[in-house]
Amino acid sequence: MAADPLLLVAAKWLALAALALLVLTVLGFVSRWGIRFRLVGVTSFTALLAISCAAFAVSYTPRVTILGAVVVPVVFDNGADLVVAAAPADLPPEAAAASAEQVARNLRPTGRSPADGVVRVRLRRLEPVGEGVAKPVVLAEARLDLRSGELHVGPLGS
Repeated sequence: MAADPLLLVAAKWLALAALALLVLTVLGFVSRWGIRFRLVGVTSFTALLAISCAAFAVSYTPRVTILGAVVVPVVFDNGADLVVAAAPADLPPEAAAASAEQVARNLRPTGRSPADGVVRVRLRRLEPVGEGVAKPVVLAEARLDLRSGELHVGPLGS
């Protein structure tokens, strides 16, 4: 579990500020200050920021970068077992498998429930076959087994 140290430090300082504001708010209610209700809002918002920073710092995972891969956009994701990424026209053939692997490793498995436990990531390119008509050509496929975490990269259907 990766945690961003800057966000953890910010969460700590925001929590300390929320605690100081809480003391000030209680003092405001005891002394019947005119801004006591504004202090309630500022205190609760600061506490919310502290909790949010801490939660994001703990849940953040950086993106995986594979050597030789090209960043490609995901153009289709059915949310279960198929993800399709679009390869640029000038993609070198040796970068296709690495790019498909990079997309597969950066998938979030949360919410996915394929029947066989495998998510297929296909890297495809559109090749023109006529005027205004193109056909998709699959360059590489990565199969990620969500149960075991194994990843197999290869041609379609391998």
